Amino acid sequence: MAFKVNECSDTEVIKALFTEYSHIKGAESCFVSFDKELNDLEGFYSGGAILVGFEDDEPVACVAFRKINGETCEGKRLFIKPENRGKGYARIMIKAMTDKASELGFKEVVFTTKPEVMRVGYGLYKRMGFEELSEDNGIVSMRIDLCGIK
Repeated sequence: MAFKVNECSDTEVIKALFTEYSHIKGAESCFVSFDKELNDLEGFYSGGAILVGFEDDEPVACVAFRKINGETCEGKRLFIKPENRGKGYARIMIKAMTDKASELGFKEVVFTTKPEVMRVGYGLYKRMGFEELSEDNGIVSMRIDLCGIK
């Protein structure tokens, strides 16, 4: 099986993956103003990118980031379809995101996650060098310095 990650501008593919992600039990608080985001993907992710992972030309994964300021971007929407998990795709998607963010001149990626809901993802972030900044009501803020990764 071939797995490739590309920047994606096909809004229907992106909306389908983001919407499937939004149905994960416990992740509801990650989708505040979700309709607004879906209706203006280009504007919401302006200055960043939306990446889609394809397994044999089928979209099975996504991750995105948006510009916060000239040095910082916010990672969002890391999702691997349940039937495609356990294949190492999340690590590939995170690496593609950090590479693209670095290529666009960002120096750090920040994001929030819910370890209680996304235990596997949280563990992967820690193993990949993301550091925990704070925790509030079960939501953890994390970051990675793009200058320090290879």
